[in-house]
Amino acid sequence: MVSLLLSVTFACGVVIAFAHVVNKRFVAPVYDVVLNLIAFGCATAASVMLGHLLPATFSSVAILCWLVLAVRTARERAPH
Repeated sequence: MVSLLLSVTFACGVVIAFAHVVNKRFVAPVYDVVLNLIAFGCATAASVMLGHLLPATFSSVAILCWLVLAVRTARERAPH
């Protein structure tokens, strides 16, 4: 049951992060990027330690999405 609940939670996070990536005009605030990377990093580590591989996979995919958003945010904030 824990694995199912974590999977649903992290799958929702992936959908949200992916939607932000697809929306090319979306630029995340720096605090949003940093906090989501920390949160999903901790979620991945905890899931791996608990042996819940599906939630760990979902949270890892969310990390990849947030890294894309981090690059977009950095480019937007760079002096033009």
